[in-house]
Amino acid sequence: MKKLLLYIALTAAAVIMIYPLLWLLGASFKTNDEIFSTIWFMPKRFDLSVYKSAWQTVTPYSMGHYFLNTFMIIIPKALFASASSVLVAYGFARFDFPLKKLFFTLLMVSMLMPSIASVMPMYMLWSKLGLLDTYIPLTLPSLFACEGMFVFILIQFFRNVPKEFDEAARIDGCGAIRTLVYILVPCIRPAIISIAVFTFLWTMNDFLDPLIMIQSVEKYPLSLALRLSVDSTGQGYEQRKIIAMSVIGLIPSVTVFALAQKKFISGITVGGLSG
Repeated sequence: MKKLLLYIALTAAAVIMIYPLLWLLGASFKTNDEIFSTIWFMPKRFDLSVYKSAWQTVTPYSMGHYFLNTFMIIIPKALFASASSVLVAYGFARFDFPLKKLFFTLLMVSMLMPSIASVMPMYMLWSKLGLLDTYIPLTLPSLFACEGMFVFILIQFFRNVPKEFDEAARIDGCGAIRTLVYILVPCIRPAIISIAVFTFLWTMNDFLDPLIMIQSVEKYPLSLALRLSVDSTGQGYEQRKIIAMSVIGLIPSVTVFALAQKKFISGITVGGLSG
């Protein structure tokens, strides 16, 4: 009986949590009147032509073009963030060096600083370097482990790996880098996957940074393309078309999370427990 009640409660909670996604999918087939008149997700009729129209967008470029732009930012950013965070965390977890405690304190403080505080200095820097309206300002900073939270998570994972592994690798003739690549990285793979997934999701949803750094519509990522589909007055457009574009835009994020969910959840759980 207790298990039955538990399953009922969990099912109800799952329905509540997934309902916004169901409503979003259903609303993509509704007229404006239907969208604003009921919270029920089922439309009166299904018309897939709205998705064809949404894919074309209201700009000279299709959503495929904006997806490509987005992946040109996400892929290098995820690779850079993962690699640089691993190297920095490896240094903190396995080596002693001068002012280590000070640098670790600064790392922790950087986690508390709001990201909006760095927008203006970064804009001025890239403007001076003449690199605005390129993807470099959106990807290059990830080479320097700029996300303190990623480094902190990886440090906890490194501390969970026995140091005897490092000693055995040194006895076999491995240097620090080979020990990291061949011994430690396979042990912390869930954390690295978690970092890549976080970076993917955050970059897909990022609106402010591309808005500031990118001026050409041709180079816009998907987040800015969605905004272009809404006119300046907020009236006179089909809500379902914008919603259909949002549904299409969710597909990569949902797919990545579904494929990596086991490693992702393992990375978050172990990282949290080891702290």
